[in-house]
Amino acid sequence: MASVKIIPAKPHAGKTGSSVREKPRLRVAAYCRVSTDTEEQATSYETQVEHYTEYISKNPEWALAGIYADDGISGTNTKNRPEFNRMMDDCGAGRIDMIITKSISRFARNTLDCLRHIRELKAQNIPVYFEKENINTLDAKGEVLLTIMASLAQQESQSLSQNVKLGLQYRYQQGKVQVNHSRFLGYTKDAEGNLIIDPEQAEVVKRIYREYLEGYSMDRIKAGLERDGIPTGAGKTRWHTSTINKILRNEKYIGDALLQKTYTTDFLNKTRVKNNGIVPQYYVEGNHEPIIPKHIFLNVQDELVRRITCVTANGRKCGFSSHHAFSQIVFCSECGENFRRTHWNNRGKKSVVWRCLTRLYPKKTDLVCHARTVKEDELKAACLSAFNGFWKERDGFQEQMERNIERLLAENNPREEEKLRKREEELQQELINLAEARKNYSHVVSELQKVREEQTELENIRNRRSETVSRIRELREFIRSQSSELTEFDETLVRHWIRKITVHPDRLTIEFKTGDIVETGGEQE
Repeated sequence: MASVKIIPAKPHAGKTGSSVREKPRLRVAAYCRVSTDTEEQATSYETQVEHYTEYISKNPEWALAGIYADDGISGTNTKNRPEFNRMMDDCGAGRIDMIITKSISRFARNTLDCLRHIRELKAQNIPVYFEKENINTLDAKGEVLLTIMASLAQQESQSLSQNVKLGLQYRYQQGKVQVNHSRFLGYTKDAEGNLIIDPEQAEVVKRIYREYLEGYSMDRIKAGLERDGIPTGAGKTRWHTSTINKILRNEKYIGDALLQKTYTTDFLNKTRVKNNGIVPQYYVEGNHEPIIPKHIFLNVQDELVRRITCVTANGRKCGFSSHHAFSQIVFCSECGENFRRTHWNNRGKKSVVWRCLTRLYPKKTDLVCHARTVKEDELKAACLSAFNGFWKERDGFQEQMERNIERLLAENNPREEEKLRKREEELQQELINLAEARKNYSHVVSELQKVREEQTELENIRNRRSETVSRIRELREFIRSQSSELTEFDETLVRHWIRKITVHPDRLTIEFKTGDIVETGGEQE
């Protein structure tokens, strides 16, 4: 049998308390979070910070490692919680031994995120204590309880998200519009929260629409706004073409509001995508005072499409250019192609001319075009002559304008518009009745779509007439304001008034945006 010897402990005479090595205190951190910025939640946030500061300080075995508090941030995703992420970094750096938080829903409402971070902390031997659920993650039962509770918290968040969606849907159906006016150029809010026009900013919006219709590119509009020191809706001095693009497409500038342009696809990561018909949209007409007349807004929408899908008569794709007043308004009478500006050296004589694209860049599939070359000076002189022709014949011209206005206004068909409006209301009610009765309503949707297409077409025709009437009246006032003939070419007048110039072998035909057509003699090259 093996022999066992006992080695007794060495006696320690005169041992005092000061010689005993003190046990280090546990470095405890607290994590707090409230999910909104309301005054009520702000009080909750301050209460949590105060509670944990006192709670940790009272325990003699604990040392306060810090209070990490995210204020007004959702818990469904930890990526957007700076204080939470800072706390995790401090844990990894060995500055924290334990974390205390109010509940699992305060820590995270995303089950996967919650469990991932808990396991990351467990690997570092750092427990998390949830007061409400009385769970310590280093306990044996902690993992099972935590999985169940975190899943419930996620379901609660999903239910809350669904309730918010239903609330928004109800507001949309009632036509209630909410707009963040703090960055909305052209508008502010009154005491009741209604949108009202900011006169100074509204002039900037009008300028953007006007310059775009006069042929300016978004880059050129941007440069002009920055040059003049005009701030954006957010008060910034630097503009972006994307901002101008949004202003030009925003229906709120005509007093309407399209609701649910985007929707949330995932309540956990808050991903929002453009609504391309996946969920219903709601269009509220006349919600607030407009800045831009409807016919101008629709013209801008047409121009936006035209510039993107620009194709010449012979199928050539053409990029939009705003460098010259005549870009994309000069056409060939023979082949219908655009004219392009070029520098021409004819027998040693240099000049700026405009030539038909078919002649400049002929293709094997193109027919032979005999279009003449037009000097830029000839185009300028023709435009100047056309404007002065109006001024010389101003008395007769004024009478003709009045007749044109009367004719255009008489062509509107309010009876047909009213008939379609009533039919739309009937179909809307029928749709609601069938939906509530859980019956098939696809045939109603098809007819409703057809009625709305007819309404849109009638509205477009009416708005084009309104635009022409507005142009006629504006040109009439311009002619009246002139005390004498124009002596210098002004490209602004061309951009504003002239729609198209057609080059014939012996003349130029100038079509104004008012519908007036003027012919001038040409010079053969």
